[in-house]
Amino acid sequence: KSIVEEIGDPIMHMIRNSCDHGVEDPATRAANGKPEKGIVQLKAYNEGNHIVVEITDDGKGLDANSLKAKAIEKNLITEREADQMTDKEAFALIFKPGFSTAAKVTNVSGRGVGMDVVKTNIEKLNGVIEIDSELGKGSSFKLKIPLTLAIIQSLLVGTQEEFYAIPLASVLETVRVPIDDIYTIEGKNVLRLRDEVLSLVRLSDVFGVKQVLESGDQTYVVVIGVAESKLGIIVDTLVGQEEIVIKSMGDYLQNIQGIAGATIRGDGRVTLIIDVGAMMDMAKEIKVDIKAQIESSAKKPKEKPSDYKVLIVDDSKMDRTLMQKALEPLGVSLIEATNGVEALNIIKSGDHDIDAILIDIEMPRMDGYTLAGEIRKYSKYRNLPLIAVTSRTSKTDRLRGVEVGMTEYITKPYSPEYLENVVRKNLKLG
Repeated sequence: KSIVEEIGDPIMHMIRNSCDHGVEDPATRAANGKPEKGIVQLKAYNEGNHIVVEITDDGKGLDANSLKAKAIEKNLITEREADQMTDKEAFALIFKPGFSTAAKVTNVSGRGVGMDVVKTNIEKLNGVIEIDSELGKGSSFKLKIPLTLAIIQSLLVGTQEEFYAIPLASVLETVRVPIDDIYTIEGKNVLRLRDEVLSLVRLSDVFGVKQVLESGDQTYVVVIGVAESKLGIIVDTLVGQEEIVIKSMGDYLQNIQGIAGATIRGDGRVTLIIDVGAMMDMAKEIKVDIKAQIESSAKKPKEKPSDYKVLIVDDSKMDRTLMQKALEPLGVSLIEATNGVEALNIIKSGDHDIDAILIDIEMPRMDGYTLAGEIRKYSKYRNLPLIAVTSRTSKTDRLRGVEVGMTEYITKPYSPEYLENVVRKNLKLG
């Protein structure tokens, strides 16, 4: 019942559009060898786990070139974008807000606007609209809506510490590809996958998630599709398939672009659910050289001592000053943090290529053990030297340091020469 209530108005609007914009007047139809009476068909049937509502007419069909010209005139796209568009992409222009090809307003289809509202209403139901049209022959609009609105199968993916759920119905495949297979053409990243050129976007770029880029030879790509359109999403991790319950984002957060809702997972964490159709629209506006990003995140050769960066994490200003003075002879660049939270934010920002970290254990907000454990979660920092500098001297403390990934354990007080030599050894300075 809830589905019927939601799709009633969109279906009526599309039928009116077919009658007004699709089916020609009797004289034009007769001149084109068609019966004077046009046909608009409405069909509904099950297809897998979806309800499909199909609206078909035998009218004039959609003219891709006219749609592009109208979109350019309304400043919705550029001429360059129009030249690169396929017919399917041109058909989708009718869903742009305020777009209309009607030469005049009529009482049949209203003011000639509203297809954007139709698309929005269908997407609220996690559905999609597929358009198939042939000039002079007619058009077909398919509304595909999942049978159950509350529970869906999803693919859980991660980008660093953030996790997202992608509706499984929109996932075509997942692949792991070599970085060298990614190319940049006119500012867009593409991948050749089995003789097909696939547009690529990094999930973190779509949602603006600040992340530490992973360097490596391969990356995960989730291929999603809506109607005839496909997109490859680069993610850091594939968590797995999971059945989730869709929750509304509430009145204040319901219009976040690219997000269809949220779900509460078994461990109590809230995971956002991706609106695949909206995300594909967002991805078209993003121009990031992913390959260059990943390659630039790889370690660059250090030519001089000042190229090395050491992060000092200690809540005591005096202790930080002592460590700075001890490391002055090395000539390395030093960065300071007053607690574990501040240090972790510096690392997550990716603004500094850290080569070693000196960590006090007893600090407010986040202690040294917790900080080391958080750092080791990033594969990029799996081998980063983490040097504990602390007044804790017991065997238990040392063992815990080993467990969380500390490379060295220096107890206070220490000689400046000793600290210098430990850092020199870990940085492999001559």
